[in-house]
Amino acid sequence: MNTITERSPSDASHPLPVTQIDIGVGGMTCASCVARVEKALRKQPGVTDASVNLATESARVMLGSTDAAESLARVKRAVRDAGYEPRQLEAMDAQDEPHLMGVPRDLWPVLIGALLSAPLVLPMVGDFLGLHWMLPAWVQFLLATPVQFVLGARFYRAGWHALKALTGNMELLVAIGTSAAWALSTWLWWRAGEGEMAHLYYEASAVVITLVLLGKWLEARAKRQTTTAIRALHALRPALAHLLPDGMRRTALTDVAVDELLPGDVIRVLPGERFAADGTVVQGETQADESMLTGESLPVPKQVGDGVTGGSLNGEGAVDVRVRAIGAQSVLAQIIALVQDAQAGKAPVQRMVDQVAAVFVPVVLVLALATLVGWWWVGVPMEEALLHAVAVLVIACPCALGLATPAAIMAGTGVAAQHGILIKDAQALEIAHRVDTVAFDKTGTLTEGHPRLLGMEAASGVDEQAALTAAAALQAQSAHPLARAVIDAAAARGIDVVPDAAQAVQAVSGRGGQGRVNGVLLALGSLRWMEELGATLGPLQQRAQAWQERGATVSVLASQAPGPGEAPVWSVLALLAFGDEPKAGAAEALRQLRAQGMRLFMVSGDNQGAALAMAARLGLRADQGEVVAEVLPGDKAAVVRRLRLDDAGASVHTVAMVGDGVNDAPALAAADVGMAMSHSQGGSADVAMHAAGITLMRGDPMMVMAALDISRRTVSKIRQNLFWAFAYNVAGIPLAALGFLSPVVAGAAMALSSVSVVTNALLLKRWKPPQR
Repeated sequence: MNTITERSPSDASHPLPVTQIDIGVGGMTCASCVARVEKALRKQPGVTDASVNLATESARVMLGSTDAAESLARVKRAVRDAGYEPRQLEAMDAQDEPHLMGVPRDLWPVLIGALLSAPLVLPMVGDFLGLHWMLPAWVQFLLATPVQFVLGARFYRAGWHALKALTGNMELLVAIGTSAAWALSTWLWWRAGEGEMAHLYYEASAVVITLVLLGKWLEARAKRQTTTAIRALHALRPALAHLLPDGMRRTALTDVAVDELLPGDVIRVLPGERFAADGTVVQGETQADESMLTGESLPVPKQVGDGVTGGSLNGEGAVDVRVRAIGAQSVLAQIIALVQDAQAGKAPVQRMVDQVAAVFVPVVLVLALATLVGWWWVGVPMEEALLHAVAVLVIACPCALGLATPAAIMAGTGVAAQHGILIKDAQALEIAHRVDTVAFDKTGTLTEGHPRLLGMEAASGVDEQAALTAAAALQAQSAHPLARAVIDAAAARGIDVVPDAAQAVQAVSGRGGQGRVNGVLLALGSLRWMEELGATLGPLQQRAQAWQERGATVSVLASQAPGPGEAPVWSVLALLAFGDEPKAGAAEALRQLRAQGMRLFMVSGDNQGAALAMAARLGLRADQGEVVAEVLPGDKAAVVRRLRLDDAGASVHTVAMVGDGVNDAPALAAADVGMAMSHSQGGSADVAMHAAGITLMRGDPMMVMAALDISRRTVSKIRQNLFWAFAYNVAGIPLAALGFLSPVVAGAAMALSSVSVVTNALLLKRWKPPQR
């Protein structure tokens, strides 16, 4: 269907929400068609921007109007008035080709054209064999005319629409060129004397049209392969779910359509079935194959309390799952939306192609006319001069230019998504290949992100068990990793944590949290915060320093009490030491990135000792400034901006920031390329997919190198395609103008040019992420 999305304005200068309309556009064949549709759409009232993609045959329109129904109607009308067909997007993504008598329906015009053109070509083959014969003129006329005006009717229709819009396209060039060859042959036949056998060129017009139709059919087949990633993601959605009885309306297990599921429903997933929605396991144990979503080849164990992602494949156990997210809120829907957004967008390099396409066809028409006049001027017969001009018209096709960039982007973003790398837009893809500096957040990115309580020491006169009980009560409402470590440690010691034991709990950004437990105001946070509060460690100072030297993160539990003159003072109750482990393969990933010439940095909010100790385990060189510690979340963006600068203060480096996409959002936005890494097993729904240009669905640091690698390879394919598209025309047009190419050879070359560009882009589908 056509999609209509309302987006909030990014600043106060846009008071109305922006409406996004995605629609299929049928009938486009070249870069000139793209330019014409965009021009028509941008003329519509309320349209702020329009982007048309030749490879996906779709248009994305941004409007400042909130009347979605009227806007959609205007967009469709504009597409139709421009000479193209507005379509449903699903129709454009259809996987199965319609067949007629066992043959793809769109192949029939090619087969009929080949059948009618073959007798016209046979005399040319006979000439090579020394057999000189020719079909009667009336037979050639009867064979060529249906090809020219029936099979070739599409070229006349599209060319006429282009002329009415005072523009040009590939169809106009083909229509003019083949019509000239057909008309010349008809004129020579009509003026030939009685019994005279005129040399006719009907085979040129018929064969060129047949070859162009063949090229467009091959191109369409190749383009369908670039959308396999999207179709594969859509196929992950099961049609039915087994809904468990609720004891009131349903008393038995009921099969319902997935679209009917609601948050809170409990469904049963049998072995070998796909999870119908995002949710949480409430009964049973199993393993989930999430390879199509995250690229992780190994099954992920799932037990009660673990999250599951809709579309992943259940293993050998039957489990009951409570639905958490449905529809557009599900991880699979967000993945599909991100991939579609990336494939619908335009890379910055495409602007150059659009500028060339805008003047391409008029320039070719001028060159063809100059070729005709030039050859006639030097004394060549008019029919030969006209054939050279026809060859120029036929070989100069802007199809390859229009497909060069979007075909590579579709193939690159599609194969990246299959391996758990979601590229948000073409701009992020194009910038990522220039990255020479990578900054990593520490916790959850380079480390497991699941710290545990390594040790605890209470102040003199304070009961350690009571202090841990108070700390657990204070942290019971927090989802921070350190809070979970406190709660886990309390549970391990048999302490019952009451969720609402603390009142007036509030988090202090970058420092910790505070609240009242049993009427006493408690604070649990960093050493720096305690210094700001005026709490002194006293005899615990040496213990804190020793833990820090071993790389532990030290937090302080303090209480507030009235001091002299009723001024409140904070007194330390206990120290808590937390530790984290580096992720498996993190050190190897950093080593490989360094081997590729990358500048590496670890940006952490931890104290200097903890950061340096972890850096040593990861192979980072603190003596060369690769560790930046004690950085508040709000200051990470400033650190990222500084990493762009050289010693002289010039911005010379391209920086990628890798973080969890939530706490590091400002830094991700400040970087040239932000990479939001999943910090939970299997890439669950809390991944902030829209916080950065690239989302890594697995928390594996090797994915960073994989993302940079697919970016480099995709940009390389774009450059290769553009080179060959330009080189093809730069070389082909002069050869045709100088008489070295016949119209038939020019038609074959033109038909294969766009196919070769798409085929080159499809080589990206063989890409595999770098391995350890």
